[in-house]
Amino acid sequence: MTGRTRIEGLVFVICTLLIFGGCNSGKGGKVKEVAKTPTDKKREALLKKIDNKFEDPESHYELGQLYQADGMWSQAEYCYNTTLSFDPVHRDAQAALVKVLRDGGSTAKSESTADVFINQVVASAEGSLRLGLAFQKQGLDDYALKCYKQALQSAPDSARINRQIGYYYLSKGDKAQAKEYLARSFQLNAQQPDVAGELGKMGVAVRIPRKSQTSPEKLNNIVEKSEKKSGQ
Repeated sequence: MTGRTRIEGLVFVICTLLIFGGCNSGKGGKVKEVAKTPTDKKREALLKKIDNKFEDPESHYELGQLYQADGMWSQAEYCYNTTLSFDPVHRDAQAALVKVLRDGGSTAKSESTADVFINQVVASAEGSLRLGLAFQKQGLDDYALKCYKQALQSAPDSARINRQIGYYYLSKGDKAQAKEYLARSFQLNAQQPDVAGELGKMGVAVRIPRKSQTSPEKLNNIVEKSEKKSGQ
């Protein structure tokens, strides 16, 4: 064996020791596992759930949320579409799908998809409100407000819808609009301490009526006794 061959062989051995020695633990030569992040563990758990029950829409939605957070738009889109194939009225998945399409660069498809979902709930105040909340959660404020106004058209005397629109405007710093809708909500339902508090901060004097301390059953008994006494 020549000197050059011996040197090359020695270099090979050293490299081998460095490669495999760095990957092995001290005892038993076991390979160390790369530490998994909480996201990795959650993804594995969701994939296992999906493998056991593929038709579970919530598992697909949650997996889509993980992909969306990591900027994996196509994977998230697939998960949300799968969610909607099993639960067509999953409002959070609808809004999230619109969001990932926009973030992934498919602007036109995102807009047309949003229009389809909004039109699906045009005759439902509850559906419009829920979709609006989902859009707002995704930061799609224009669509959220469109849904809220659509819900209000179907149920103009809904304290809940007026309240939500009021809080929407409050979050945007539009106190004039917020005051209008919150005042309307309070007018429709005065048992809203939080709304009363916000109106108070904006200089609107409100009074929360006290709840009757007498239960309906007790009140009926009092009335009946009074009527009997009058009859005597």
